[in-house]
Amino acid sequence: MAVPITNIRKQQLTEEQLKEQKLDNLKQLLSDHEEAVNQVFTIMAELNDIGALEAATKLLEAKEEVAHIALGQLTRKPVTNIINNLMGVAGALTELNPETTTKLIEGLNAGVDEANKALESDEKVSAFKLVKMLNDPDVNRALNFGVHFLKGLGKGLKE
Repeated sequence: MAVPITNIRKQQLTEEQLKEQKLDNLKQLLSDHEEAVNQVFTIMAELNDIGALEAATKLLEAKEEVAHIALGQLTRKPVTNIINNLMGVAGALTELNPETTTKLIEGLNAGVDEANKALESDEKVSAFKLVKMLNDPDVNRALNFGVHFLKGLGKGLKE
């Protein structure tokens, strides 16, 4: 009868065996993805030819100076104003109803098209024609929208 196993020893790999195993894994990975590896080397060669790799290397070597310059530029008053304005606009856009915004943009596009047609015709607008245009439902709708928009803007500016 066989002697029972009383202890289990985990096989300890030497550092040389670990390196050999890693090399075998790398060889397998390279052979499995040969086309991708070739593309990476082609891209790297192109980047090297145009000097992009050298520029990236120099940029990394000067990372502290670059970070100092970038921070200096970002903290300038005009840049902080842009960032604050973008944040304000983004906040305002989140408040708007997307359907209303879409309708407004479509209306603006239609208005620009009509304005371009009017520019091409070179037609003179008399005072009588302007008063007559007020009876046009589209013009009246736009004026009504504009007047109420201005009223709301005025209320908002008052606060």
